Amino acid sequence: MKILAVEDDAVARAVLRQALRRLGHDAVEAHDGEAAWELLQHEPVRVVVSDWTMPRCDGLDLCRRIRGRVRADYIYFILLTSRDASNENQTAAADAGVDDFLTKPLDLPELWTRLRVAERILKYTTQVRQLEEMLPICSYCKKIRDDQNYWQQLEGYISERTGSDFSHSVCPDCYTRIVLPELAEMRAATPKSTPSVERRT
Repeated sequence: MKILAVEDDAVARAVLRQALRRLGHDAVEAHDGEAAWELLQHEPVRVVVSDWTMPRCDGLDLCRRIRGRVRADYIYFILLTSRDASNENQTAAADAGVDDFLTKPLDLPELWTRLRVAERILKYTTQVRQLEEMLPICSYCKKIRDDQNYWQQLEGYISERTGSDFSHSVCPDCYTRIVLPELAEMRAATPKSTPSVERRT
């Protein structure tokens, strides 16, 4: 996985780069948030590991810019910081759109865990993005064609990819247009029974 390492300290950036490569990832580097933002315009990066405090554009500002992009792939953002994990700092980071935290000095097993989570989340966001894009659907029966050219019911298609379960109901338009006429037709077809009168002797 290609990961952008953003760190203004050259030594810390080298440590982060080596850690990412030891974990089998392709690391690209930027020395501050501004350089990272420029790099993101032409590099297909899905994960950013960024220092918080940097000149020109800090980690939170970079994250806000990334979250402000329209119709772009989701980028998982890990904030690398030596700041205290106070409620105020955590709130500021969450409000900026940060996904996860790593504290300095960098711990390799902890980094591995965070990146495994990132891979899982990105897999799900890709599936959701595919569902949001145009899908081939039959105009008559509403089945969807999957990647293997197999047509299946809409419910099955979405359930396989997201794990969602479906409950079925009737929208107000269909109730008025379909259900009410069907009920009226059934009533008209049912013979009316005459009430029996009990004779007393």
